[in-house]
Amino acid sequence: MEWWRNAAIYQVYPRSFADGNGDGIGDLTGLRTRLPHIANLGVDAIWLCPWYPSPWKDGGYDVSDYRDIDPLFGTLAEAEKLIGEAHDLGLRVIIDIVPNHCSDQHPWFRNDLRGRFHFRQSETPPNDWRSRFGGSAWTQLEPGAWYLHLYAAEQPDLNWDNPVVRQEFRDILRFWLDRGVDGFRIDVADGLVKDFTKPDADAPYSDQDSVHEIYRDWRRIADEYDDRVLVGEMWLPDPERFARYLRPDELHTAFNFDFLCCPWDATAFRQVIDATIAAHAPVDAPPTWVLSNHDVTRHVTRYGRENTGFSFADRQHGVPTDRAKGVRRARAAIMLAAALPGGLYVYQGEELGLWEVEDLPDELREDPVWHRSGFTDRGRDGCRVPIPWGDNEKTWLPQPSEWQALSVAAQTGESESMLSHYQRVLQHRKELTGDLTWLELGEDVLAFRRDEFTCVVNFSSRAISLPGTAFLTSTEVEGGQLPPDAAAWIN
Repeated sequence: MEWWRNAAIYQVYPRSFADGNGDGIGDLTGLRTRLPHIANLGVDAIWLCPWYPSPWKDGGYDVSDYRDIDPLFGTLAEAEKLIGEAHDLGLRVIIDIVPNHCSDQHPWFRNDLRGRFHFRQSETPPNDWRSRFGGSAWTQLEPGAWYLHLYAAEQPDLNWDNPVVRQEFRDILRFWLDRGVDGFRIDVADGLVKDFTKPDADAPYSDQDSVHEIYRDWRRIADEYDDRVLVGEMWLPDPERFARYLRPDELHTAFNFDFLCCPWDATAFRQVIDATIAAHAPVDAPPTWVLSNHDVTRHVTRYGRENTGFSFADRQHGVPTDRAKGVRRARAAIMLAAALPGGLYVYQGEELGLWEVEDLPDELREDPVWHRSGFTDRGRDGCRVPIPWGDNEKTWLPQPSEWQALSVAAQTGESESMLSHYQRVLQHRKELTGDLTWLELGEDVLAFRRDEFTCVVNFSSRAISLPGTAFLTSTEVEGGQLPPDAAAWIN
């Protein structure tokens, strides 16, 4: 079986992972020293958010050079060492590629505006398109001259109708594949092709049919190398159109955001799991399961709220949360996600039980969502606070004081810690095989079998009897009774 079909992949946001030089910013030196932490979790690969040179107007997703490393993090030579050291530990390395847009500081934008970008002559904004970060998607460069940016104004959209852009990215892919990276996570994978004849309401900048030509081209390049993978980021409402990206000659896998956004509810999870497996089956692609990432509210916080789902339209910033309940549910949630057939993603810090930091000083917020929303949407900085290692480290965003009790040092070797729980779950996950068959154990209970293995998750408000003896549970179980908001694995 190809490694990516059931891989557990650990997401690293480099700026907030591990600081190796004491300046408060994560870097490649810190990451290299902490690779054993990732390997000891039991994952198969790491995915690195952008490490390229950037003015940092959108967390590094405004790239000014696709063939180098930001000096904040280190050097290209150090990146090559990191790839080799990760491989030595049995970890594959996936890096972000950002093809929809680049930085306005990229030489392409400064020197060749009309060819490689969407430029229009008009006295007013050329159409009604809106930026996904708020406000118009058009910025006036000079009187009567506008350029398109679906995100921040400092992120002009690239024109993929231009063959020069297509060739440039072919060369970028090969540049990194030749240096040993094992694949790419493709940012805004659905957004490269635009239809300027349609209004904003029709989402003419998402999921246009001709975008698939690009990924068939990319797949041919990936297939020139051994065991490389293309992972798509697409927030699409239609499962069948989502699955089109995963046809055998396109992308290998894509993120399952319906699962991430799902509220803490047995019926809702079962519907999402069934729909996910059904959508992936016709194209023979593995589903993926993810609970948090660098763009969404951490699930410890979400699961402790009355409304436990996630929506970009309302991040519920500041809405009260029962953190203890969120932690209980998070311990059960990783057992659910890890037990499902397909791939798994773990976002840095979730293995420590970290929550969303919602009380950051406003003057420290960097997310362009905060600024472009007129300071009404506090954005994504709260899930990007650097993770604690236990060294009382200086960090570019302040950590809550309570996090020292959750640091890697504090949790290592503690049998009931979240870290130890993740290690057990991810190690046992390697042994799981077989398709999913649902079991009926009562209302508000999810239970399924895979070969000789059974997973039970209790979403109800009462304890339930387990149909066997558990070898792994998310909380203490007495007398074969699984408490509410808990999970068990049974052989």
